[in-house]
Amino acid sequence: MAESTRTAGERLQFAARGAAGALPGVSEGRPFVDSLDVFKVSGKVFLIVTDDPDNPIVTVKCEPEYGAELQRGYASITPGRYLSKRHWISIGPGERVTERMVVDAVEHSYDLVAGGLPSRKDN
Repeated sequence: MAESTRTAGERLQFAARGAAGALPGVSEGRPFVDSLDVFKVSGKVFLIVTDDPDNPIVTVKCEPEYGAELQRGYASITPGRYLSKRHWISIGPGERVTERMVVDAVEHSYDLVAGGLPSRKDN
């Protein structure tokens, strides 16, 4: 699909998928239902992208305080769909929501999840 024919939500989702795919050690699949693209690092979810054209959102992990701040500042950022409402947010198209913001959120979510994984000790 040409960039110019994508909706705002599709552009955000395209940016999220691209950002996730560029990160090291990422796997992608649809382990839950066919309408959810799930991105993982070391088997841990850090991004979910919906295929619902009526509700094009991306769901990412974030610190609770930061997530609450974003929800207060952006009407289209809501508590995370599908996961913990405290540690996850869903981002939809809306006023002042940019592709850069979504890419930053995906990278931040990846860092949170990857940073929480146990480190490997080589003997």
